[in-house]
Amino acid sequence: MESFVRTEIDDPPASEPSTAVQDYAKAIYMLGEGGAAVSTSAISERLGVSPASASAMVKRLGSLGLVARRPYRGVTLTPAGERLALVVIRHHRLLELYLAEALGMPWDRVHAEAEVLEHAISPELSERIARALGNPTRDPHGDPIPTPEGEIEQRPSRTLAELEPGDTGTFVRISDEDPAMLRYLSERGILPGDRFEVLSKEPFEGPTSVRFGERVHSLGGALTRAMSTEESG
Repeated sequence: MESFVRTEIDDPPASEPSTAVQDYAKAIYMLGEGGAAVSTSAISERLGVSPASASAMVKRLGSLGLVARRPYRGVTLTPAGERLALVVIRHHRLLELYLAEALGMPWDRVHAEAEVLEHAISPELSERIARALGNPTRDPHGDPIPTPEGEIEQRPSRTLAELEPGDTGTFVRISDEDPAMLRYLSERGILPGDRFEVLSKEPFEGPTSVRFGERVHSLGGALTRAMSTEESG
């Protein structure tokens, strides 16, 4: 069953947050998707900064009312922090889709471009892009695009690595942060929305044989763990 998480995102914080603040809010949202507390070390690793820098910025976000600290557990976004994160994520994913569909940019390159542009785009331009694309709900990698009202689609899924021989389903999502994986899939014609059947699995994280259409592919453990699927039986 599909579910939606809703947070109003049409009323961002009064003062325009800096690029760094936006990056941290987005990183905390992505790491703690579902509301889990996020450690400073996880934030520093994701953003490629020192733990000391991450700790200082987390304190800054706290002073802005964007995060709440949980002693010995990490931080979570406040409603204001989540609103900010969803605004940035909406801009990012709309930009990825626009770059891929309107400009023909390969899906392994759109993430890096959107990382830069997401901070410069205005709400008005974001909505114009959304309308031009037909108000899409997914980006090129299958990630859900938050609506202007803060609804973000959450559908139950399992990684391809969790499935067993004989299982069938649809490949729906993969992280946009590993260009090599995206190029590998693209070269083999495997994209979100494609149907598949698991044929066999080697033990000890060995390759999994999967049929997509008329072709059978041998996919490694790291890749099958990164590919989200929806089963059909």
